[in-house]
Amino acid sequence: MKNITWLQPGDPPAAFPPVERALDEPGGLLAAGGDLSPERLIAAYQRGIFPWYSAGEPVLWWSPDPREVLFPEEMHLSRSLQRVLRRGKFTVTENRDFGGVIAACAAARGPVTGTWLTAEMRAAYQQLHARGVAASVEVWAGSRLVGGLYGVRSGRAFSGESMFSLEDNASKVALAWLARHCAGRGIELIDCQMPSAHLRSLGSRPLPRAEFLRYLI
Repeated sequence: MKNITWLQPGDPPAAFPPVERALDEPGGLLAAGGDLSPERLIAAYQRGIFPWYSAGEPVLWWSPDPREVLFPEEMHLSRSLQRVLRRGKFTVTENRDFGGVIAACAAARGPVTGTWLTAEMRAAYQQLHARGVAASVEVWAGSRLVGGLYGVRSGRAFSGESMFSLEDNASKVALAWLARHCAGRGIELIDCQMPSAHLRSLGSRPLPRAEFLRYLI
C-alpha cells in the first residue's frame, strides 16, 4: 500500500486525498489509518468515501469507480417477494433497534452481510446513529428481529452498510421498504458501494463516481 495516503489519528477529519487518487488495484482503495471518529466518518461519507477492513488491519478507506448504486424506482421485486409483501408476514420499523440490527449484521455470514463488522466499527456507527446520521430498518416476525439493514445518510444518498436475514426474504423486505420510502425522505439513490450478484439481482447497477458524487450535495 505504498501509493495511498496514510492518515494519523490527530489529522483533521477531512484530511482525505482527492477521490481521483483511489487505486485501480485494489479497486477504490484511497487511504489507510486514522480513526473512526464521528467527525471523520461524516467527512468521509460527504466525499463518497467509506471504511471497509477486517480485524487486525488498519482502517482502510475506499471510493470505487464506478460506484454500485440502486435507484429506488429500479428495485426489482421478484414474484415471491411481491407475495411476501402482499401477505404482510413481517412488520417493518425504522430506527426501533439500531443496536440489534448492527449486532445481527456483525454476527451474520454469507453474501447478504457485506462486510465483517469489528467492535470498533459497531461503536462508531452507534455514535452516528445517536447524531441522527445513521439509520436502521428492522423486520420483525412477531416480537423477533429477523432481518434488517443500516446505513448512513449523506445529501440525497443513503449508503447501505450491511444487512442481515434470519428468515427467507427478510433482508429484501427491509430494502424494499427503504426503496418505497426514499422519496418521502428526499433520498434519490441507495449507495450499495461494491457490486455483488445478490445486489444486481435486486436491480443495482454501476454509476460513474463523478456522477455519484453529485448526489452527496
